[in-house]
Amino acid sequence: MKAVRLEKVGNIALREVAKPVPGPDDLLVRIEACGVCGTDRHLFHGEFPCRPPVTPGHEFSGIVEAVGDAVSSFAVGDRVTGDPNIACGRCGHCHAGRVNLCSNLTAIGIHRDGGFADYLVMPQKQAFVLPADLKPTHGAFCEPLGCCLHGVDLAGIKPGSSVVVLGGGVIGLLTVQLARLAGATTIILSTRQASRRALARELGATATVDPTAADVIDAIAGPAGLAPGGADVVFECAGVRETVEQSMRLARAGGIVVIVGVTPQGMKAEFEPFDLLFRELKVLGSFLNPYTHRRAAALIASGAIEIDRLISRQVSLEEAPSVIANPPAPGEVKVVVVPE
Repeated sequence: MKAVRLEKVGNIALREVAKPVPGPDDLLVRIEACGVCGTDRHLFHGEFPCRPPVTPGHEFSGIVEAVGDAVSSFAVGDRVTGDPNIACGRCGHCHAGRVNLCSNLTAIGIHRDGGFADYLVMPQKQAFVLPADLKPTHGAFCEPLGCCLHGVDLAGIKPGSSVVVLGGGVIGLLTVQLARLAGATTIILSTRQASRRALARELGATATVDPTAADVIDAIAGPAGLAPGGADVVFECAGVRETVEQSMRLARAGGIVVIVGVTPQGMKAEFEPFDLLFRELKVLGSFLNPYTHRRAAALIASGAIEIDRLISRQVSLEEAPSVIANPPAPGEVKVVVVPE
């Protein structure tokens, strides 16, 4: 079968590899779609820890082609999505219900082979059935939506809240939709790309800001801004130093900042501890998707989340290495790899 292999940092290519064989508790899944994530690019550049050589791809869905002897809840032909984050179930974090902080966490597409391939094997406990008539590409959005759901859960958005989203990529645009569903009445998205700002307004943003055309802090939190004094909740979804630093200045006194975007490992950002103290800001990291993957799958199956307009293009496995090795194209939201 074909698989995209990250041989080492800076070296990624399409290879012919052996088709995996499922163990007793495993599913063999024929991949229908796998999304390219910013984390995949971080892996390529050595900015996120992984274990090469490995097949990346952690946003996947497909059809069950074979099941292990101990599998009872899935059948050949089921359309499934997979939660890539495999917790050990034994460490202190797992026993406390904090499975995303598992001391022995193993992730599909990071530490073991993932979805940029014709097939993958995953434990049945990581799989969730999708409707048979769901578009195959939609199932690949369950993982990023699950991560956004965790961030929204941490934020505790209340009806009538004001929300700022920094970053107009897929995470930012999914977060805009979730904030709308949670009852926020002011939803402001800041991003450089005009096409992403327009799409955000279509998906539920009440206003957008171009950070290249105005001072973001004044435009949003200034006396004449869109949310004078700052927003109740700020989501950092870009994963860059500038927006991380902006996020704390855009929250109102007593507000909440949630860092959702994945920054390069080792990146530093500046903030003023006195400001956090004096305004009693709550700054939270939102890591992965603990217990949210099933909810994400249900939301996508219900049609409550717009997916099609988030897909910028579909590419083949042959094209995937180049997509991962290069920066996103201007205005690009999500590239989905569809094996032939």
